[in-house]
Amino acid sequence: MLLLAFDTATPAVTVALHDDSRVLAGSTRIDARRQGELLAPGIVDVLRAAGRTRAELTDIAVGVGPGPYTGLRVGIVTALALGDALGIPVHGVCTLDALAYAAGRDATVAGPFTAATDARRKEVYWARYDDAHTRVEGPSVDRAGDLAATVTALPAVGAGAALYPDSFADVRGPEHPDAAALAAFAVERLTAGLALLPPEPLYLRRPDAQVPAGYKAVTPAGPPPGA
Repeated sequence: MLLLAFDTATPAVTVALHDDSRVLAGSTRIDARRQGELLAPGIVDVLRAAGRTRAELTDIAVGVGPGPYTGLRVGIVTALALGDALGIPVHGVCTLDALAYAAGRDATVAGPFTAATDARRKEVYWARYDDAHTRVEGPSVDRAGDLAATVTALPAVGAGAALYPDSFADVRGPEHPDAAALAAFAVERLTAGLALLPPEPLYLRRPDAQVPAGYKAVTPAGPPPGA
């Protein structure tokens, strides 16, 4: 197996290559406004650093959020296009699961904890875990101040928790998901014969841009003249 993993659901544009035994190369850039510019060069850089080519890839794993519409679209569309061009499967991974797995790998947390990323509007995307492998609640989106004490009293990882220290009492790293952890998570599950998610975005709320109320069509409703 040679699995390429990447995630653009947060400000981290992160890419990694895994050969079924270890991460061969990785790259992470933090820039919430340039996912579309940074992802493709990141993939090229990681493949070059590992001395591999796209033709050698057997699988792709992509973070499917939850996250903002634009960021998710960049990663998922790239994964689907690349998978289609190469004729290889594309797997989805919950971004919060990748963040939780990274926290466990780095020994940041051991027991129950919460992972949270920034959802803007004073909200967070969050999930609760018994350990780095086991999600028991979520993913959900809520205002940080409205979360139950059973969620906020736990140790918390992620930039979403760091933004609201009044709500999350014990904030730890990592701040953003890491494609190296996402790749290792995906390889672990695939090797064990466990399913991953479909490569479809986990949208937890409606997009900001919507059709205005009372919108009128410009074209006539009936058949064209002479039809």
